[in-house]
Amino acid sequence: MTGLLRHACRLFVILECLSVVLLLAQNPVEEKTTFEAAFQGRCGHGSPCEQLCYELHDGMYECDCRDGYILHKNGYSCAELNSTSPSTSELGELESDEANADNDEDAVEDILYMRGATFTIHLDAPAENSTANATRINEESGADRIELRTTSQGPNLEQKLPSTMESIVSTEPACSLDCGPAGNCYIEQSRGDEVDGEMEDDGAADLDGNTVNLRRKQGTFRQRCQCPLGRGGDRCQLEAEVRSPRFTGSGWLAFPALRAAYKHVQLELEFRPEAWDGVILLAGERDDLQGDFMALILHHGFIEFRFDCGSGVGTVRSTETVKLNEWNTLSVYRHRWDAWIQLNQEKRVEGRSKGLFSRITFREPLFVGGPGNTTGLERLPVRTGFKGCIRHLEANEHHYRFPLAPQGDAANGFDVEECTADRCSKVPCSHGGKCLTTGGDTAVCLCPLGFTGDLCETRVDLQVPSFNGSSYLRYPGLADTSLSWLELSVTLKPTAPDGVILYNGHHSDATGDFIALYLSSGHVQFTYDLGTGPATLRSENPVRLGEWIEVRVSRTGRLASLEVEDEPAQEILAPGAFTQLSLPLNLYLGGAPSSDMYSPKMKTTASFAGCIQTIVLNNREVGILAEALGGMNVGNCGHACEARPCGDAECRPVRERFTCRCRPGVPHPCPATDDYTPLVSPPAKFTDGVTSVKYERAVPSFTGSESYLHYNDADTMKRIISYKVDINMRFRASSSSGLLLWSGRQSDPQEQRDENDDFLALGLDHGYLTLAYNLGSGEAVLRYNLTRLDDDLWHRIRAVRNEQWASLVIDSGTGVSASSPGQLRQLNTDTGLYVGGAPDVVRTTGGRYTKGIVGCISDLVLDSDFSVALSSPAQATNTHSCIP
Repeated sequence: MTGLLRHACRLFVILECLSVVLLLAQNPVEEKTTFEAAFQGRCGHGSPCEQLCYELHDGMYECDCRDGYILHKNGYSCAELNSTSPSTSELGELESDEANADNDEDAVEDILYMRGATFTIHLDAPAENSTANATRINEESGADRIELRTTSQGPNLEQKLPSTMESIVSTEPACSLDCGPAGNCYIEQSRGDEVDGEMEDDGAADLDGNTVNLRRKQGTFRQRCQCPLGRGGDRCQLEAEVRSPRFTGSGWLAFPALRAAYKHVQLELEFRPEAWDGVILLAGERDDLQGDFMALILHHGFIEFRFDCGSGVGTVRSTETVKLNEWNTLSVYRHRWDAWIQLNQEKRVEGRSKGLFSRITFREPLFVGGPGNTTGLERLPVRTGFKGCIRHLEANEHHYRFPLAPQGDAANGFDVEECTADRCSKVPCSHGGKCLTTGGDTAVCLCPLGFTGDLCETRVDLQVPSFNGSSYLRYPGLADTSLSWLELSVTLKPTAPDGVILYNGHHSDATGDFIALYLSSGHVQFTYDLGTGPATLRSENPVRLGEWIEVRVSRTGRLASLEVEDEPAQEILAPGAFTQLSLPLNLYLGGAPSSDMYSPKMKTTASFAGCIQTIVLNNREVGILAEALGGMNVGNCGHACEARPCGDAECRPVRERFTCRCRPGVPHPCPATDDYTPLVSPPAKFTDGVTSVKYERAVPSFTGSESYLHYNDADTMKRIISYKVDINMRFRASSSSGLLLWSGRQSDPQEQRDENDDFLALGLDHGYLTLAYNLGSGEAVLRYNLTRLDDDLWHRIRAVRNEQWASLVIDSGTGVSASSPGQLRQLNTDTGLYVGGAPDVVRTTGGRYTKGIVGCISDLVLDSDFSVALSSPAQATNTHSCIP
C-alpha cells in the first residue's frame, strides 16, 4: 500500500511538471508571471493577516503591512524592511527591485502600494526569436536603426521614437541634424497632404504585413529636431520659457511619479484640444504598460479615463465630445475600484474597474501631453500624443508648474512649446497673483490681499476695501454660532446692480444650508435655506448706485427680516420644520473663488462691485481686513481714511466721513484738541477756498478716572427705583476692572454708612461682568464667568432684576441667575444713575470699585422701551467721543 502511494505521488509530481512545461511553451519571450493573493471571507478574528486587512468586493479580502514592513509571498505574513532574516528569493522580485532605490522613502512607499503574495518566473528567451534579430532585420533592409530594449521598472526619461516608426521601412539615410546636446534628431513621415505631388504605391508590405509605399517622391520624409523642454528653434538653439505648454502630438512632459495615490486620485485639468485623438495623461507601474496604470485619453473627441488595478481595465467615457480649439475643464475622481469624470460641468459619468484588486502602484513618471517613453500602447485605443494646450493641472491638491525644476515641477520633456492661445502665458502676475482668462484674448491677475495693479506689482495700504467684480475676502464660517439666530448689518456702496455681497454655505457642492446677501437688478435680496427649501426677502426699492447704504438682516428660527436704510422691514418664514442653520464652510465677502460654490437657488452669481465699509455679525463688529483669512483683487475705495488723518490712532469710516479711535492698549481718549473728534467729509465742495468740516457728538468715551455721565430725571429714575429693572447696553472696554452703572443712597461723610443701604452696581471685575444689588436685607452678587469682556471689542449685555431674582446674559449666550436674601423686594436709591464711572468712586461705591471703565458705551435701554440719551446727559464729566 505504501508503494502504491509513493507511485501515485510521483505521478502527481510528473503531471504538475508537465503543466509548468506547457505554461512555459505558451510564453516564449521573457515575461513576468505574477500571482496575487486574495482570500475568500471577511476581515476579522479568523483572517490570517498578520498586520493589516482590506476587505474587497465579492466576499474577498487581502492582507497588507504597516510602514517599514513588506508582505511575504504567502500573502498574509510581514517581514521587516532591510532585515537580513528573509532572503531575496523569499520576498520575491519586488524587494530586489527596490533594494537599489535611490530614495528609501520612495522605496518604502512603492512597496506598500504593491499587493502582497507575488513571485516571478523568468523564462529564457529563445535565441532565434529575440528582439535582437528583429533589429538585425531592419538593419539588413537598410531601414533606420530602431533600438528595441527590454523594459525596466525604473523611470527612464529619454525620448523614444514614436511607436508608429517601429514598423516603417525606409530607404532614407540616417538623421543628420545637429540638435544640440539634449535634442533628438529623427526622420518624420509627412502626410500626403503635407507634400507636393502624388505618392506612388508599389504594393510592398511592411514587417506586419501592412501595405506601405517604398517609392515616394522627395519630401515624403523630413528630418526634424525634437527639442527638450526649455529649448526651441530649428536646431534647439533658442531658449524658450514654457508657462502654458502646447503639445505637437509627438511631445510630452514628465513629472515625478504620483505619490500617496495608490487608493485615491483626484485630477483637475484645463485643456484646449486641436485634434480629436491623443494621450493627455499617463501614469503607471511599468514602462511597458504591463502592470497597473492610469490613462486619460481623447478618443474620437470623447474623454476616456482608463485604469487597471491589476485585474482588469475599467473605462469611464464622457457622454459629450470636447470643444475643439476651445478651453475645456475636466474633473477626474478615482477611489479604489470606482471612478467618475465630469467634462465642462456636465453631468458626472461613473465607472468601475474589474477584478478584486483596488490599488494602483505608480512607479513610472507622470507623463502629460503624450505617452513619453511608455511602450505597450496597444492596451490603449490611442497611441499618438495630445495636440493642443494645457494651462492647469492639479493632482491630489498639488498644482503642477510646467517649467523645468527647480523653477517648475517638470523633470523632462520634448516637443513642447508655449501656447499662444493662452493669454495667461504672457501675463506674469507678481507677489503670488494668479492669472485668470476672462474670455477671448483677455486675462487679468487675481492679486492677493495687500497688492494691486495689472500685474499685482503695487503694494497697497488697505483701509476701506473695494471690490471690482473679480474680488473676494475669505473668513472663518459661522459654523454653529448662528444655529438659532443671526443678526447681520452691512454698510456698503454698490456700483453695479448685481453681485454677491456675502455668502456662507454648508457643502462644497453647493447643497445644504446656506445664507446669501446679494444684489439682483438693483434690489437687495437675502436668501437662506435651513435644509427644507429656500426663502428669499427682497427690498421694495432698488438701491442707488454710488451711495452708502446700510442693510440689516435678522433671523430667529424660521423667521427672517430684511431692512434697507429706512424702508419698512420685510419678513418671511422658511418652509419646512427645520429651525437651525449650520454653516461649516468659509464665509465669503464680495464674491467667491468660483461661482460653482453658490447655491443654484440664488438669483445671481455675479461678484459684487463697490465698497464694503463695516460688517456687524451677531452684535460683534468684524475687522474686515484684520480678520480676513485671504482675498483676491481687493483695492482701496477712495475714502478719506486712506490719507491716515488720525496719525497713530485708527481711522474709522462712517459712510463718507470718519472718526479716530485709539489703538488697543492706548488710554482713552486719543489726544485731541476738542472733546469731540471731527467727522470729516471728503473735500468735494469748497466755499471761499475753505474745506467744510462738520462736528457731531458721537457716543461717549470714558477715561476711568473722574469720567462719567449722571442722570437724575424722573423718566430714568422711575425705571431704576422699582420692583423690576431691565438693562440692555452695548459697550467695549480695554480695562479689566471698572464701574459701568451705579445707583445708591447718599450718606453724610461724617456718619457710618449702613451696610444694608440699597444700591445697584454693574461693572467689570478682572475682565468679568458682575451685577451686585441690595434691596435692604442683604447683598446679592452675580458674576458672569463664561466670557471676558476686557478685549476692546463691542459686547451687548442684558441685566434683569425681577424683585429678588436677577439674571445676566452676554452676547446672547447662556444666562446665569441669583437671588438676594431676606424678604425686601424693591430698590430705593436717591443718588440718580451714574454711567461709565462716578465721582470719588471708592467712597461712592463703598470700596466696591476703585475706578470707572476705560472704554465706550453706545447704547443704554431701560425696560426695553426707554433709550437713555447718552449724547445729552444732565452732567458729563471728562468724557470724549467714540465711534459706535
